[in-house]
Formats: sequence, structure tokens, C-alpha cells
Amino acid sequence: MSLAQTADVACTKCKFFDDHVAQMQAKDDGLCRYNPPVNQPSEKAHGLWPVVSRTDWCGHFSLDGAATAGNAD
Repeated sequence: MSLAQTADVACTKCKFFDDHVAQMQAKDDGLCRYNPPVNQPSEKAHGLWPVVSRTDWCGHFSLDGAATAGNAD
């Protein structure tokens, strides 16, 4: 079964997803913390983390260990 066919695959369930609500314009968005922030052209500009939707997913998807730890029987 591929990841695309699994209901548990979504950025919101990934250990690299940061639900940074205070800085997000849309409540369904978050930050992907898998890779380092992307540098900006100006020296004084801050790096930016990629903004992703809670329902997005990618090839780096990894279930959040904290979310799954309580479900192991």
C-alpha cells in the first residue's frame, strides 16, 4: 500500500509539522520543519520555513512519535 492510500498521511500528523498558529494567516496552514529555512536575497531578511496545508504530505512524511506512542498496544 502506498502512502497516498493511507488515511494517516497528512502534514498535521507528521513529526516535522509546526502548528505555528500565531504567525499563520490561515488556520489550516503550518510550517514544515524538515529542511532548514530558505535564505532570502537580502542580508537582513529572515529565512522562511515552507508553509504547508494540514492535509498536504510529502516523501519525508514521518508519523509524530508523540501522537502514536499512546496507541501502541
